[in-house]
Amino acid sequence: MLLDTASLYYRAYFGVPDSVKAPDGTPVNAVRGLLDFIGRLVQDHRPDDLVACMDADWRPHWRVELIPSYKAHRVAVETETGPDVEETPDTLAPQVPIIEAALDAFGIARVGVAGYEADDVIGTLTARATGPVDIVTGDRDLYQLVDDARQRRVLYPLKGVGTLQVTDEAWLREKYGVDGPGYADLALLRGDPSDGLPGVPGIGEKTAAKLLDAYGDLAGIIAAVDDPKSKLTPTQRKRLDESRPYLAVAPKVVQVASDVPLPQFDAALPAVPAQPELVDALAHRWGLGGAVSRLSGALRS
Repeated sequence: MLLDTASLYYRAYFGVPDSVKAPDGTPVNAVRGLLDFIGRLVQDHRPDDLVACMDADWRPHWRVELIPSYKAHRVAVETETGPDVEETPDTLAPQVPIIEAALDAFGIARVGVAGYEADDVIGTLTARATGPVDIVTGDRDLYQLVDDARQRRVLYPLKGVGTLQVTDEAWLREKYGVDGPGYADLALLRGDPSDGLPGVPGIGEKTAAKLLDAYGDLAGIIAAVDDPKSKLTPTQRKRLDESRPYLAVAPKVVQVASDVPLPQFDAALPAVPAQPELVDALAHRWGLGGAVSRLSGALRS
């Protein structure tokens, strides 16, 4: 089981009231919500391995070089040497180090790699896995990794932590008319304002799905642009032709990496907290008693 950790703690932050605070008044709604979410996932799914995948760089320079608008609207501070600072709610940013400390104390593997997003860590671990993989994320970009033959699916939270949409190829085809790899082509054609991806003007989700159904993949669509006998409308042909510079680089930006140089780590789900005294100290310091007890109980069960 691979967790898109930032996606999940953002959801916890907005899903758990900010009245949930530590004894000193520090909001800990994202911490509590994430720990409860992980406890519920462990309880319901009993994964052999569990990895909390982290955004060491939420806006990698190599993606920005290809598409400068990539996540540009979410930049709070640009930096010369390290990752840009992402615009984050004031009361969420201080909770991230607490989340990281709690995961480490429990012994839950936490993996991030400089220059890469959590999506890329997930893509690499998925490519390397020899057994079934469940990816838990609130980010539809990872639908591209769905693969029934290799038992790769996405668990997408719909409401709280109890309702997860199980995303497999049948669900993708019914919803979007594509398979996993086809979803990446669909996404880059239609664009995604939340990620600063412009897409092809006039090509929305339904049109993109129809084009992919007709021509197979992005390469097939480009070939159709060059084929005067293809059934593209004049407007579609013109817009796709004018978008060639974008379409040449967009796949590398949209597709998750599968070759990230990962550090050595133990992915095995712990049966008990690795550092129980530290877990207790964190629970006391930040008022996490209930969430810590529930996660500890889920690990032991």
